[in-house]
Amino acid sequence: MKITGIRAYQVDLPLHEGSYRWSGGNFVNIFDSTVVEILTDEGISGYGEVCPLGPAYLPAYAAGARTGISTLAPNLIGMDPTEISVVNDKMDRTLRGHPYVKSPLDMACWDILGKSSDKSIATLLGGRFGKDYPLYRAISQDSPEAMAEMVSKYRSEGYERFQLKVGGTLDVDVSRIRAVRKVLKGNEVLIADANTGWTQHEAVRVADQVRDVDVYLEQPCTSYEECLSVRRQTRKPFVLDEVIDDVSTVVRAISDRAMDVVNLKISKVGGLTKARQIRDLCVSEGIALTIEDTWGGDIVTAAIAHLAHSTPSNYLFTTTDFNSYVTKSTAENAPKRHEGRLEAPTGPGLGVNPCIEVLGKPIIVVE
Repeated sequence: MKITGIRAYQVDLPLHEGSYRWSGGNFVNIFDSTVVEILTDEGISGYGEVCPLGPAYLPAYAAGARTGISTLAPNLIGMDPTEISVVNDKMDRTLRGHPYVKSPLDMACWDILGKSSDKSIATLLGGRFGKDYPLYRAISQDSPEAMAEMVSKYRSEGYERFQLKVGGTLDVDVSRIRAVRKVLKGNEVLIADANTGWTQHEAVRVADQVRDVDVYLEQPCTSYEECLSVRRQTRKPFVLDEVIDDVSTVVRAISDRAMDVVNLKISKVGGLTKARQIRDLCVSEGIALTIEDTWGGDIVTAAIAHLAHSTPSNYLFTTTDFNSYVTKSTAENAPKRHEGRLEAPTGPGLGVNPCIEVLGKPIIVVE
């Protein structure tokens, strides 16, 4: 099998809630997503998606993804997409860094491998653990009262795990954490995600002020070293996210006992191939995982679902269903939540069928 063409589509994904806000005053009203299609000489096409969380969250942005895809695509023509490690090696030698650019191409290769072997990606990644798995709901930064109200709303829809966007003024953040914890039951999970928004001393103060609250602390500070210092000064369960972007960092963090949970984003590490490596390493070392991506629609949600469903249940801390946050559907048969839980599609590959009429005309065509 040979790659004969690569296309990319740009699609806007508006949010049901109108906007999504996190630390540092950052917000997004419409997500700018890029869907990639890889065509082959056997008539099988594979799809992938990348959707950075705006330009100010990670070193990634939507226009950069498309520029990078235009750079990589000509170098992949003629390659066998089912030789995924070979394709990844070619991408890494052609374009140094920029893992988010490579992610949708890697994802599309996995889709082709699944379709050509008549197996779902979850099966290829190791098999399904259980019938389904739990989701979390991210709560956009707002007043303590408004955030508690949103948590109550999503609890009624079956969610039992909530990622609270903090990383603002300390007193307000403490109030946010306490207000939300009050509306939750003891077995329900609360994560206070600062998205690097606190300085080291601020994070230590917050951890001390909520020492009596059942809450996880996620990525309080910008650097790994700052987070590690905070980790060593609190007994709260600790999640690392933004600083975990490759295998070597995970190895270091395991050695330092820097976290209890890793937030693993597919595009942040370069695609499903490298995300699987990190997932398997964490499981082997007893580290739980939140499995997700920076954002996306139906295709990204399907990819997350396959990686999450193939993760041992006792190590899958939680995951999310990004397609439920947005108003536009881009694929048929996409996974849909049921009472706060999800399962990966059972069809071959990603198991979804992109809606070309929604994607529109490709903005990149390489043959």
